[in-house]
Amino acid sequence: DITHFPMEQLQDLDYCLDSNPSWVEIILLAFQNYILMLGTSVMLPSMIVPAMGGTHGDTAHVIQTILFVAGINTLLQTLFGTRLPTVVGGSFAYLFPIAYIINDPSLKHISNSHERFIQSMKAIQGALIVASSIQIILGYSQVWGLFSRFFSPLGMAPVVGLVGLGLFERGFPVTYVVPTPQIDGMFGA
Repeated sequence: DITHFPMEQLQDLDYCLDSNPSWVEIILLAFQNYILMLGTSVMLPSMIVPAMGGTHGDTAHVIQTILFVAGINTLLQTLFGTRLPTVVGGSFAYLFPIAYIINDPSLKHISNSHERFIQSMKAIQGALIVASSIQIILGYSQVWGLFSRFFSPLGMAPVVGLVGLGLFERGFPVTYVVPTPQIDGMFGA
């Protein structure tokens, strides 16, 4: 019986599946991950909370909540989930639905900005609860497994690209009409 250990096969490999880095390196890498996710954790509330009518204090509370929940989610993911050293933070996927909720006319008519912030937060939380409930139902009923075979990365990449190109004019209306310089009639608007 011949066994080849990973360290013998790959000389440049620092760690195997059974070995761990030192505690100092773990703390430094954890701090690096924290600094990396800090940008998105601060940027999301800094964009959303003022649009909802929140104050600087409300923004600070939302940032604190995101950091706390991201820490809990990261611990749950690394202890019980896939056990990958990932940082689970806020997602940019919810920006468009949140923007639609914030710009809802029933919320825009609230004159008190703090009350508008509270009502906007309640509406966003309710929408997230409903959306996550649907995801949980689809996940546990295994219905999503039937549909996921039709959504391969090879098939979805062109769809996402075409949707992005179709929305380019809405996202960048100024750059869509900017004339380009002409060189002997080769380029131009």
